[in-house]
Amino acid sequence: MTAQSRGTTLPTGPRPGSVRGWKATIAVAMSNYIEAGSIIALATSLTLWQEYFGFSNWMVGLVAAVSANAFGAAVGAMIGGPLGDRYGRKFIYTYDLILYMVGTLLVVFAGQAWMLVLGVILTGIAVGAGVPVAWTYIAEQAPHAHRARHVGTAQLAWSLGPAVVFAIATALVPLGLLGTRIVFAHLFVIAFITWWVRRGLAESSLWTEQKKKRDAAAAHGTPVRHRGLRELLSHPRNIKALLFLIGVYALWNTVAGQMGIFMPRVYETAGVASATGQNLLQVLLWTMTVVATYFGFMLLGDRIDRRLLYGIGAVLGILAWVLLVFVHVTTPLLILFAVVWGVAAGIGAQAFYALWTAEMFATPYRASAQGVVFFVARIAVGVLSYFFPTLLAAQGVPFVGGIMIALLVGALLIGVIGAPDTRGKTLEQIEVERYGHRVGA
Repeated sequence: MTAQSRGTTLPTGPRPGSVRGWKATIAVAMSNYIEAGSIIALATSLTLWQEYFGFSNWMVGLVAAVSANAFGAAVGAMIGGPLGDRYGRKFIYTYDLILYMVGTLLVVFAGQAWMLVLGVILTGIAVGAGVPVAWTYIAEQAPHAHRARHVGTAQLAWSLGPAVVFAIATALVPLGLLGTRIVFAHLFVIAFITWWVRRGLAESSLWTEQKKKRDAAAAHGTPVRHRGLRELLSHPRNIKALLFLIGVYALWNTVAGQMGIFMPRVYETAGVASATGQNLLQVLLWTMTVVATYFGFMLLGDRIDRRLLYGIGAVLGILAWVLLVFVHVTTPLLILFAVVWGVAAGIGAQAFYALWTAEMFATPYRASAQGVVFFVARIAVGVLSYFFPTLLAAQGVPFVGGIMIALLVGALLIGVIGAPDTRGKTLEQIEVERYGHRVGA
């Protein structure tokens, strides 16, 4: 006898369109928690997987390169961004976390190397597809006077992921590889709950407006173009904006990407031998990022000059690496490094990239733009990730630190010089200012 024949109804999740406002923002922002959590879960377990499967340093670099931290996410972004523009923001949320959950289960039960590698790739593609569309959706649904606060929620979730995962990993250190499997299992549970809640999301109102225009034009026999990557890459204003955002985000994220996946190894090279000590430093770092994201970016991003706020975060990031490279490494210094970098990341390039990319592109190809910049940034991370473990082992912290500082200086200069004046304006107003008209069907 079925549930329906007994007069009962199986649960189907929230009613479509019932999840709105801050609840929708939080549900979508969880893409960032899952993405960052995946990176840190792998970061805290790479040495254990290396020992379990007998990986070389080059193989460790390859696993990191195909993960959510780099190539895997890059491929996902180039899939998810254009699909989000063509079929809707909610379309991505119907499928991305299903793929993510499959990948996570492969890692949880990995008994052979191929299971780990495939699971890492699938989770990377899934979060790569979801994160750029998440930033797009949040910005489109946010009140224009509080757009930084809403977009900052995604950055807050991105910071919470590492803080929580490092804390769990620290508690589970005595369990070895079993503890790692538990960490990934926790991400599976979070992904399932998020997927369930997202079933009640309303579609983006701006995207829906554009779709209605296309449908109306098609009904009257007017040829309808599906604006996407081709038009995005053919408009001079778009090319200029893409180059600016790649300069801001790809340079900074190349540094942050190495830190996310390899920072425990950097601490080990600097003299912190215990996994517990390494993880606790990372808990401190990411906790400071959470605090700075809320009190810095979310509360101030809609109130003060964004160029100034960005510049402060960029300078602090450089200062953190200067301390690590040029000052004698002691435990108090590493604590100071974690605090300074944590604050820098909270008001740094990633939060501004998510905000500025949503503001600087028209609705028909906004998610595609997010995907392109995210793709380039993660490819850059992947290239360096492949060589980073070997460079760190062979050359030490000062050498790789010099590379980090150079990249951060580039991001500082590009961001401060090119920061757009968009604070307090609606996305429609910004679109008219940039293109001279609304970019319609």
